[in-house]
Amino acid sequence: MIEENLTYRQFAWKQFKKNKPALVSFYILILLVLLAVLSPIIANDQPLYMKYKDTSFYPAFETMFNETASGEVIENEDTINFQFQNIDWRTVQLESVCWPLIAYSPNTIDKYNRDYAHPNFPQRLKNYKGVIVELPRGLRHYLGTDKLGRDIASGLIHGTRISLLVGIISMGIAVVIGLILGAAAGYFGNDGLTLSRSQYWLTWTGVFIAYFYGFHARSLALEEAFNDGIIQGVFSLFLSLIIAALITLTISFIGRKIAIGSFLKKEVSIPIDAIVSRIIEVLNSMPILILIISVSAIISEKSLWVLMIIIGLSGWTGIARLIRAEMLRIKQMEYIEAGKVLGFSNYRIIVKHALPNGLAPIFVSFAFGVASAILTESGLSFLGIGVPDDVVTWGSLLSRGRAEFEAWWLVIYPGVAIFITITVYNLIGEGLRDALDPKHKK
Repeated sequence: MIEENLTYRQFAWKQFKKNKPALVSFYILILLVLLAVLSPIIANDQPLYMKYKDTSFYPAFETMFNETASGEVIENEDTINFQFQNIDWRTVQLESVCWPLIAYSPNTIDKYNRDYAHPNFPQRLKNYKGVIVELPRGLRHYLGTDKLGRDIASGLIHGTRISLLVGIISMGIAVVIGLILGAAAGYFGNDGLTLSRSQYWLTWTGVFIAYFYGFHARSLALEEAFNDGIIQGVFSLFLSLIIAALITLTISFIGRKIAIGSFLKKEVSIPIDAIVSRIIEVLNSMPILILIISVSAIISEKSLWVLMIIIGLSGWTGIARLIRAEMLRIKQMEYIEAGKVLGFSNYRIIVKHALPNGLAPIFVSFAFGVASAILTESGLSFLGIGVPDDVVTWGSLLSRGRAEFEAWWLVIYPGVAIFITITVYNLIGEGLRDALDPKHKK
């Protein structure tokens, strides 16, 4: 029972803080988020500040917003323009410089430290005099390099942003789909939503027509749009959804208007609960990883956004089952019955009264789902599926270690990063499960 003088939110936070592993995991997650947000400043091959030929520049900050950012200096009364991205500033004589914590971008190739430079062995640099010297401590590859000389520490830091982004966005998509379908299935059941016989038949007809004109007839346009870019692809997909929805609603509206006579006016129940349950069973019977690999193979362009959408579209079943169970319980409550008696619409009852009281399990499922999505993305990037080649992820770092087993740092560090992140989300999920249960009191 909730303690006196405490709101439910305060009670949940108090219970959550009592779970020390979950609380520590929460702080670690905050650290990971900060690391992801600040990754361009923490790991960058451009100096944060430098003074070159009596002129001050801030390359890391300028290239953050404009990759083609350039600077100008005056040399022998001539104005020289240079691009920050095209210069290895380690080999330039600078009057003063402030490097990031990791002085390398994830795809920066250091040709003098290629072929798996060991983190603890001497590393080399060609200075501005053209002499090969030992790499200064502030410019070392602290976690070593891969075969091409790419810095592992920088890849881990930038990979944090990719992993968190994939987990949160893909599960955000799954939550939206799961909430809509699960709430409808639980609230209406198999006989709670009725249509006239004519509207029922024409609605199903409209669904097939909408699919044909919205997706099948536009399949080539969708493929070309995704090949042109993710923004064009998402816009084309959204357009297909609008076309399908308009066709379905229009034909359904016609069906309602032509309901003439007792035969066509007779009410027919839509078994929405059975339909959603069968869809969930079909998806759960499929190996999700194989399904994602198959869909990724159909789409020719590798894109993180496409990967997020695929994971989200295949990961909503657990959330839908949870919210369906909650709605089956909540719709028996007295305040729901009172809303029906007062004449509230089903939409108002579901959105304003039923859903807010059934969201607690969703937060728990979301935390576990993010961990699962990150693990799925790591596995796919390890296999080289769905993730662009120029995007560095924890899975792609692990994949580089397959070619050289003696380069243990290519396996240990990304593996530890994945393990910590997955563990953090799972512990937070367990903490939320206990904290959001009013009957649970330690």
